[in-house]
Amino acid sequence: MANTYRALAVLLSYPTAETAAVMPAVLQTLAGEKIVSRKVVRDLTPLTFELSRDDLYEAQSRYVDLFDRTRSLSLQLYEHVHGESRDRGQAMVELLKLYSAHGLELTAKELPDHLPVFLEFLSTQPPEEASALLGQAAHVLEALRERLIKRGSIYARVFDALVAIVESDRNPEAVKALLQEPDDDPNDLDALDKAWAEEQVTFGPDQVGCPKAEAMVARMKESAA
Repeated sequence: MANTYRALAVLLSYPTAETAAVMPAVLQTLAGEKIVSRKVVRDLTPLTFELSRDDLYEAQSRYVDLFDRTRSLSLQLYEHVHGESRDRGQAMVELLKLYSAHGLELTAKELPDHLPVFLEFLSTQPPEEASALLGQAAHVLEALRERLIKRGSIYARVFDALVAIVESDRNPEAVKALLQEPDDDPNDLDALDKAWAEEQVTFGPDQVGCPKAEAMVARMKESAA
């Protein structure tokens, strides 16, 4: 089992006093397990310092602007696959069943396709299997990384780590399709309201090979067998 995934989940979680307190342990875990390179660990160090030392309210505001108010940076993986369609709901039900079968029970406030939750699950799986499962969302991770780099966000370093872990072949066309979608401005409230009111949002055409949520769930079920 690899605690590296759990450490990365903490880095992508809503900042709290509790997460700030464990930042030294996060760095220690990343460096000790060596699933990511020393360079990746060094690049992540400034983020851990920010999250442990910055004003908590500023850290929380920065997080909300990035990941909660900006749909194109959403950490809900299936949103980049199914949007708000019914298919996403069914896929999340199946994912909840899978988590439960492995002893991971979520709180009422946690969505199963939330990336930190998914990483928490991966931490309970054998490293090779965890890497393969993460690869099912590789195109989403790469697109999120590129958007964060464009914004000059230090959170891009977490996605550097995630992309480095993935061993599957890249799908540049799928990443390109995602990046062609509009990048939300968290300060444009009218545009945000319009985007969230849409019945369904998809990020890229099926023709370029964007994997559906069912494929991700099916891959996980294979590991449970």
